[in-house]
Amino acid sequence: MLVPLNWLKEYVNINEEIRSFTERLTMSGSNVEGIEELGKDIENVIIGRIEKIEKHSDADKLLVVQVNTGSKNIQVVTGATNIREKDLIPVALDGAVIHGGKKISSTKYRGVDSNGMLCSAKELGLDDHGLPEDMQNGILILPPDAPLGKDIKDYINLEDTVIDFEITPNRPDCLSIVGMARETAAAYKLELKIPSIILKEEARENAKDLARITIEARDLCKRYVARIIKDVKIEPSPLWMQRRLQACGVRPINNIVDITNYVMLELGQPLHAFDYDKLEGHSIIVRRGRDSENMVTLDGVARTLSSDMLVIADINKPVAIAGVMGGEESEIGPSTKCILLESANFAGPSIRRTSRKLGLRSEASMRFEKGLDPNICSTAADRACQLIEELGAGKVVKGYIDVYPEKVNPGKIVFRPERINRALGTKIPESEMIDILERLEIKIQKTPDGMFALIPTFRADIAKEADLVEEVGRIYGYDRLPSTLPQGDVTQGRLQTSQKLADTIKQVLTGHGYSEIYTYSFVSPGVFDRINTPSDSPLRQVITLMNPLGEEQSVMRTTLIPNMLDVVGYNLNQKIEEIRLFETGSVYIPKELPLTELPHESKKLAIGLSGKVLDFYELKKTIETLFAKLRIEHYTFEQYQHFAFHPGRCARVMIDEEELGIVGEIHPDVLENYDIDTRVYIAQLDMDLLIKKASTDIKFSALPRFPASDRDLAIIVEDRVPARDIIQVIKEAGGELVENVELFDIYRGDQIQRGFKSMAFSITYRAKDRTLTDEEVNAVHDRVRTKLVEKFNGTLRE
Repeated sequence: MLVPLNWLKEYVNINEEIRSFTERLTMSGSNVEGIEELGKDIENVIIGRIEKIEKHSDADKLLVVQVNTGSKNIQVVTGATNIREKDLIPVALDGAVIHGGKKISSTKYRGVDSNGMLCSAKELGLDDHGLPEDMQNGILILPPDAPLGKDIKDYINLEDTVIDFEITPNRPDCLSIVGMARETAAAYKLELKIPSIILKEEARENAKDLARITIEARDLCKRYVARIIKDVKIEPSPLWMQRRLQACGVRPINNIVDITNYVMLELGQPLHAFDYDKLEGHSIIVRRGRDSENMVTLDGVARTLSSDMLVIADINKPVAIAGVMGGEESEIGPSTKCILLESANFAGPSIRRTSRKLGLRSEASMRFEKGLDPNICSTAADRACQLIEELGAGKVVKGYIDVYPEKVNPGKIVFRPERINRALGTKIPESEMIDILERLEIKIQKTPDGMFALIPTFRADIAKEADLVEEVGRIYGYDRLPSTLPQGDVTQGRLQTSQKLADTIKQVLTGHGYSEIYTYSFVSPGVFDRINTPSDSPLRQVITLMNPLGEEQSVMRTTLIPNMLDVVGYNLNQKIEEIRLFETGSVYIPKELPLTELPHESKKLAIGLSGKVLDFYELKKTIETLFAKLRIEHYTFEQYQHFAFHPGRCARVMIDEEELGIVGEIHPDVLENYDIDTRVYIAQLDMDLLIKKASTDIKFSALPRFPASDRDLAIIVEDRVPARDIIQVIKEAGGELVENVELFDIYRGDQIQRGFKSMAFSITYRAKDRTLTDEEVNAVHDRVRTKLVEKFNGTLRE
């Protein structure tokens, strides 16, 4: 919220140095984001009157102008064409400085002396958008009553300080000059001067006889006030008003539109003016839009409406999108003679949805979105009418139309000073608390049942006693609150076992060079096609969001694989040669659709690899390292077929006959869908099962006292025989003497029959209570060899 200090001073008499002032307001909860000094660089520009205009004797496009400055006459040469004798204009004297720091000095043009410069609006730092066309391209012509010789900065209030306040969403009352004046008055214990409103109402008719207001969507419109102004004269607004609007970041348009914007900035209530004669039936109907209904807004864009939008309509068509933007057909223009002034209260969520859906956001919609006080509607309408009368822009019709189905009354909250002091750790007297609250227009009511705070309707953010604590604390001054230690029972926080194990998993992965990633739980329905998911797969049973940000994030994910592929693909596009990533995240499996209860939320661990020297076995080794750290022993990797993985390069991970997840190389067709041209290996594991099977028990055993004996064997078996089955038979046949078995070679080639493979194992034998003899080891080793041949119909290689 941009607040010009000169405007603020009209409502509260503040003379504090600017830095001290902004610090005090910040400490009271109104954070200052920035300060801008306007017009400070302009010097020695005064109001002059043109006495005589002559053509330059040696230049067809130049004029020689005699200007009365109030104390003397000076000669100025100019190329302006919009000036006339007796015009009052801003003139920069010799040595003056105009906007931008440019210095003006006496000079000669084609031999003729020029002792100053006539100034345009831009040369004074003004936005000329609201001025007549001749002034936009020429000199600024001042009103006939402008005081001759007066400094232009004092006349137009060019010199000002604009403070940019950060207003939190819960304080829409501060999105106005009066709101910030109220905060200032409370912080400095000053009187708040609200402008008094007195109307002449010179037009004879009564507003209730000229228009009809109907609210059909009462849940979206709490109040609608309408006033009518006749004999309207559309012209530029006065310079002082234009300057204030510009300082607040609002561009001037014409006197009527500028007045509505001025009141919005002053009181915080948006207004809108309709051309009364363009409203069919002279009726206003506040209703929901109709699907596929169309209208052209003030920006000239055709908009398609829907039933979830609130519109303002006459008896035949919509004339405005409520709280967002007016329609082109009812726009105020040069031919407008009568206007209907709207001051209404619309539901914030409805305006927010409409604004976002249409991609339109204005000063008005920004205020409505946060929720406004309906009780200010009539005040704002009257204030606008007062300004219209003062500026001679029209005649106000007697009375107004006010449709207010359910009046909003002040709230009531228990007020206990001792509770506030206890919460703040202070000893603020009760009388001082009451003074603070009443400066914020919160009245204290004393009854036999206790004291109560009556909350004004413009403070909807105050709903409970804790809010009163905050109000007292911030106005009293956060910097004055004492430092105290918290009291009460304190319990030591600690991680649960499952949380510790989850941290262990992350530590193991990061220790092996993996980077953790975070991706959205919302995905596109198209990801299932990209990973070749069958049409009848349970993964396609997804939860659809009611209000998605877009198609790309419209359903809840049921697998982490697409997310991992997205991130891998992105990193490959960044020319990263070796990728090691992991993510722990939830997938959402509905029990039935449509949802009748919360879905099953399952935690998954996804691990992704890609790089020239990385392969399936690197990923398998990572998982086995995890198992070792978590003390998981009874696991197996089984060959498996999965639609997203390469056939023959995919395995299912089992723990105690329970499926933990899947690991393998992604199918080339899937990689093509992600524009990936290198091999990618991914594992998706059930995080909950992994933690469930992990053990935190640590068992120690003594180092072996007796030496081991190693033997190697190689056996030729069919390709379909997995190494784990052979290892299992070796351990069973060797019994307790087999300490360890490792596969160290697999061979397929010319010396091996097609469809078969040679697998070589290293076996370590050791006894806990003695040194094994060669005879004992040979006997056990022979038994192992025999069992392998019998079990797998294999051939031992010598």
